[in-house]
Amino acid sequence: MDQIVKETLIEWAEKYNDPQYFTEDPIIFPRHFAGKYAAGEAALADVEIAALLAGHLAWGRRAMIVRDCNRMLDEMSWRPYDYVMNGEYRDENVSMHRTIKWHDFAAICRRLKDIYTATDSIEGMSDMEIRCRIFGQKEDRKAPNKKISMVKRWLVRDDGKVDLGVWKKSEKKDLILPLDVHVYTQATALGLTARKQKDLLTAVEITEAFKEIWPEDPCKGDFALFGYGVNR
Repeated sequence: MDQIVKETLIEWAEKYNDPQYFTEDPIIFPRHFAGKYAAGEAALADVEIAALLAGHLAWGRRAMIVRDCNRMLDEMSWRPYDYVMNGEYRDENVSMHRTIKWHDFAAICRRLKDIYTATDSIEGMSDMEIRCRIFGQKEDRKAPNKKISMVKRWLVRDDGKVDLGVWKKSEKKDLILPLDVHVYTQATALGLTARKQKDLLTAVEITEAFKEIWPEDPCKGDFALFGYGVNR
C-alpha cells in the first residue's frame, strides 16, 4: 500500500471514529440499549435484537432509516427482548421501511423467539447462520452480508468510541469489512481492491488490505472509508 494512502487512511480513521459523526445513524439504537445494559437495566439480548433489526433497516437515506427504526422500537415499546419473547407481533402486508414490510419484521421476530428460547445470546453465530436462521434468506456463499458484518462490527469493536463492544468472546481481527456499493467505490479508488465483483471475496480482500495498517482491528478502516466519502 502506498505510504501516503496509508497515512491518509490512518488520519481519517482517527478523525471519523467519533460519535459526533454518527448521531443520525442506525447505531444509535443498539447504543441506547448498550447503555441500559451497562447500567443493569436491559439484557444483552436487547442490544443484539436492536442491532439486528436496525441493521436490517439500514439502507437508504439515514434520516429515513432513523425515522423507521424509531417507529419500529415504538411498536416494541422500547423493550425488544420482551416484545420478541411475548410472541404478538405487528404482522401486516404494508411497508415498514422501503420494501421491508411489517410481515417481514414479524417473521424475523418469530425466528428470534425460537433462537432466544434456547440461548441468552447470538454471539458465536456465523454470518450464514444469521443470514438464514434470523433474516430468513437463502444460503449464498458469495454474498458479502454487509448488514451482518456491520452489526458484528457494532457489537465486537470495543475502543469505547462509536462501536459498542458488548461481545466479549469475539475477536476484532476476525471481523470482515461491511461492503456495499459506496464502500466498494471508495476502496477501488484507493487501490484496496481491483476485483469487479462486490462479493464476499472482495470484502475479505479489502479487510486484508486494512490488516496492513490495523492487523488486530481491520474494521477500523471502515471509518477511514467514511472519511474518504466525506472528504471527496
